Amino acid sequence: MPERGERRQPKRHSESPTGERIAKAMARAGLCSRREAEAWIAAGRVSVNGAVIKSPALNVTPADEVLVDGMPLPQRERTRVFLYHKPRGLVTTHSDPEGRPTIFAALPKSLPRLLSVGRLDMNTEGLLLLTNDGGLARILELPKTGWLRRYRVRAHGRVAPETLKALRDGITIDGIRYGAIEAEIEREQGANLWLTFAMREGKNREVKNVLGHLGLAVNRLIRVSFGPFQLGLLGKGEIAEVRTRHLREQLGERVAAAAASDFSAPIIPRREEEPGQVEPVSATRPAKGGARPQAEPPEPSARPDSQRPPQRARSRRRRSDAERIGEPALARRELRQSHRFSGRPLGDKPGSRGPRGGAPHRGRPR
Repeated sequence: MPERGERRQPKRHSESPTGERIAKAMARAGLCSRREAEAWIAAGRVSVNGAVIKSPALNVTPADEVLVDGMPLPQRERTRVFLYHKPRGLVTTHSDPEGRPTIFAALPKSLPRLLSVGRLDMNTEGLLLLTNDGGLARILELPKTGWLRRYRVRAHGRVAPETLKALRDGITIDGIRYGAIEAEIEREQGANLWLTFAMREGKNREVKNVLGHLGLAVNRLIRVSFGPFQLGLLGKGEIAEVRTRHLREQLGERVAAAAASDFSAPIIPRREEEPGQVEPVSATRPAKGGARPQAEPPEPSARPDSQRPPQRARSRRRRSDAERIGEPALARRELRQSHRFSGRPLGDKPGSRGPRGGAPHRGRPR
């Protein structure tokens, strides 16, 4: 009991070792982001143990019954991350009030409910990280995480290399402070420039705002890497999952602990409506000197499959050592050609003088 004259301290709500905030539990279940969960709670859509709650300041444990719109929370599964090559023309949202196509509507139906790590504008393409763990998505979005976002930019106009070099100290535009930026000219293409642009904050429309301030009009923007994950050769519209072992290595202990990622939970099987479209890949770190230019995927053949000539199946017969090492047919053909130019009779042995008076042959000709 507080002594006389001592101010009573309000009782604070602290998380127990076996519980977590309701909004956090909803986000980790992949149902929504933490901010969306708080909005759903304020709207009266969430109940705990039969009572509708109005505040997210509540801890829950696995023993509590949490319902959202009358439905229980999805079973939490293993933390998963997917690399998605976002094409132009798609909006990074689950539902668009204007009816524009979204990235989530274009994904295979066999995937779990995913959240995007940050956003890409409708006309921006390239690498977008998707995860089923709302806590991890929130951590990776924070500037303090310090992950580098690298882009290739095509812009109309010209700029001095010294001007781009000055961006390393940051820049303030219309009262908004942008942090350190690494920007270099890659090549010129007619009236356009190709640049590499790297930053760690990722403010809204940062690339276009900064380059527009320098007199460049961005007409194409491609994200090629996000932290240790790279776009690589992933085709437009394709998605690939990062293997759990590589994911744990690339996230590191600090990020995994801050996000409370779970790599031991099971993966909930779902119906395979589009098999073969999601393949596990290994995450790779950016190459030294920046990300390599991304090659455009080849255009599909216009010839129907029924008109394509059948391909010869590769023989799986293991060649003998004599065939693999000696290559007798190739050796005989080269020997005939050397005799033809040197004028030496075909019956001469390898120990005689070589073609055109060269050094004697030693052993079997190659």
